[in-house]
Amino acid sequence: MNRCFLYRPRPERIREQGVQLLRSACRLCSLLLLVVLLWGPLSRPALAQSQDRASVYGYVSDAQTGETLIAANLAILETQRGGSSNSAGYYALTDLEPGSYTLAVSFIGYRMLQQPIELEAGEQLRLDLELVPEGVQLEEIVVQSEEEMRERRNIGIATMEAARVRELPAVIEPDLFRSIQLMPGVKAASDYSSGLYIRGGSPDQTLILLDETTVYNPTHFFGFYSTFNPDAIKDVRLYKGGYPAEYGGRIGSVLTVYNKDGNRNEFGGVVSAGMLASRAMLEGPHRYGSWMVAVRRSTLEPLLAALRTQSESIPDKFHFLDINARVNADVTPRDRLTFSVYQGQDRLSVPFADDASIRLNYGNRTGSLNWRHIFHDRLFGRLTATISNYYSDPDFRIAGTDFNRINRIEDLSIKADLEYLPSEHHTVTGGIWAGIMNFRFQDRFDGNVTFTNRSKPTYASAYVQDRWELAPRWTLEGGLRLSHFSEGNYTRLEPRLSLEHEPDERIRLQFAYGRYVQHLTLVTNEAFSGFDIWLTTDHGVTPAWGDQWVAGVKTLPFEGYQLDMEVYYRTMQDLFELNPFIQDVAGIDYEALFRFGKGYAWGAEWLLEKKEGPWTGHIGYTFSITRRKFPGFNTPPLGRPGTARFYAPKYDRTHDLTMVASRQLSRRWRLNAVFSYATGQAYTEPTGRTQIGHLPWGNISQETFIVEELNRARLPAYHRLDLGAIRTGTFFGRAQAEWQFQIINAYSRRNIWFYQYDFDENPVEKSSVPLLPILPAISYTVQF
Repeated sequence: MNRCFLYRPRPERIREQGVQLLRSACRLCSLLLLVVLLWGPLSRPALAQSQDRASVYGYVSDAQTGETLIAANLAILETQRGGSSNSAGYYALTDLEPGSYTLAVSFIGYRMLQQPIELEAGEQLRLDLELVPEGVQLEEIVVQSEEEMRERRNIGIATMEAARVRELPAVIEPDLFRSIQLMPGVKAASDYSSGLYIRGGSPDQTLILLDETTVYNPTHFFGFYSTFNPDAIKDVRLYKGGYPAEYGGRIGSVLTVYNKDGNRNEFGGVVSAGMLASRAMLEGPHRYGSWMVAVRRSTLEPLLAALRTQSESIPDKFHFLDINARVNADVTPRDRLTFSVYQGQDRLSVPFADDASIRLNYGNRTGSLNWRHIFHDRLFGRLTATISNYYSDPDFRIAGTDFNRINRIEDLSIKADLEYLPSEHHTVTGGIWAGIMNFRFQDRFDGNVTFTNRSKPTYASAYVQDRWELAPRWTLEGGLRLSHFSEGNYTRLEPRLSLEHEPDERIRLQFAYGRYVQHLTLVTNEAFSGFDIWLTTDHGVTPAWGDQWVAGVKTLPFEGYQLDMEVYYRTMQDLFELNPFIQDVAGIDYEALFRFGKGYAWGAEWLLEKKEGPWTGHIGYTFSITRRKFPGFNTPPLGRPGTARFYAPKYDRTHDLTMVASRQLSRRWRLNAVFSYATGQAYTEPTGRTQIGHLPWGNISQETFIVEELNRARLPAYHRLDLGAIRTGTFFGRAQAEWQFQIINAYSRRNIWFYQYDFDENPVEKSSVPLLPILPAISYTVQF
């Protein structure tokens, strides 16, 4: 691999601009913090509602654990007023006439709650609501509403319950990314990659946030599955497209993951032992709130020791480790502090020849400190400081010679958000996000530094958006996001717009548009994600951008079912990536190392879901097309040098079908099944090899391979069936216990990963490299 491609000239003026930008961002954060601190006591007269109006506000949480619930549905049954809890679990219903009402609250997996309330003129009622999980016996019978409340999904959003992630059949371990890949519009590269390819975008076009902190390499085991421990997860929300102005930095999608707060009522935990990995999670209350600690570690050592007797290329050492921790404290009835940390690490040592070996050490560290404050029933604020660190240190030894690499990303940021309800028809949110990044890259060969590079770009963004109820059945949400990146001094404005109409209680029509900008690109290695390198824009390397249009229909076709349909079209402009045709990069300016292209994607998605009754599950289907165009790829026969035509990237799959089913057989037994079908991946097929002799610069012959157009061929269609069974019981009568039995690839479909060609044979021999064979798995979990 070339080791000089990161060279870039950095005039001192650019550094000064970056430092100045960071100082300006810090001043902006300080100013906003000051305004927020002063807003509470100063704003009450300004925010005071009319004497004949009232409001109700507070948090929605789990009655057993005290965990706040995100996006819970709320409604005043006697009126058409309603809303939902935000990412902190906070809700507010304002401008209510004095009187007696019934406040109904619902959340998937919980019993609906009806709370009678009595509001007096001008009253601001603080009411924290607790929902009881399904299956828990209630001491009192709750009367159900005549008007059943349904989950209200916004356009482009997919949710995945943490319990569902743990239940579904999975290779090695329950995995968040593998579960998300079962949703329409999300594709997988292969059985050996957990990367998210969403609506025609590559993995680097998805912003991944853990407790509001960016995670730059969220994978384990060569990218086999993600770093997110399912026992530690509270909420998962995927914005597949058309996402609001609150988020930015990527032109594709956003995945937000929130860890558990911890049980506020009693001490408890989960311990799970599997064939290849084991997990443990503990949680409990403290004087001012709660805490949670979760650990996951691979247990492959016995298997590797057994395999090492059969092959010398088996790793001498391999393990991965995840640690999640979170502490919450209620400083005052209006103030909550949360401190969250994560560390994940992979370590590997592999001999691959008589005198050659490779040692790998890579992982992520993140931390966030979050302050949430209720300034007023109409004003809610959050202030978050984050730190994210990605590191990768591969070490190669060949014939006694060492090659080492240091690859680092550090990202320190501060975020501030305000949510304001000026009236019953408007919800206004706004905020800023600013920070500084530190990129460090160094190569050493035989103890000598062959290349080193370090850069410290800064970034800042601000957004404002307004959710406006135009009429009882019409909702408009508009927003603007302004972003700035110091490398290249780029400033961009990103408008966002969505519209929803509910012609009747069983149909919702939705539309969204947005412009998105991205200042980073990822150099990735499909075989091993630990080699991933992030690059940034600079002078001459403009940021990528794109527009997205999404339209959808959410329906309730019949009792117990929900049918969602969405169509989308998105553009991708100014895509930048390293030019593969440059052989020697020494002395080349930074902008000359890249090639620039564009792309587009469009498709249609259907999701039929059933969440009630003994049978539950979903059927998802996606029809999609995605294309890219870069200079020099698929040049027309008579075209000018450098011209190109659109081609299908590897992850383009026209048809994608997933079926997920669960059946509760009895009080103790539950069955799960997952079936997947997809069009075969695109690949470039070689058709022959020629040999050119008598070259003017020597007697060595030059071999040239002849190939068809880029990615013109297709692998055979992919399909697979996974089966699982769960048996619940007790652990010696003292705790809840669960056995999980799984069969991955139940009918042993030999899906093809790629083809190998032997050109030394005539005719050329072609052989296939298969993906996963049939794999059994078993695990045991104790919950106390």
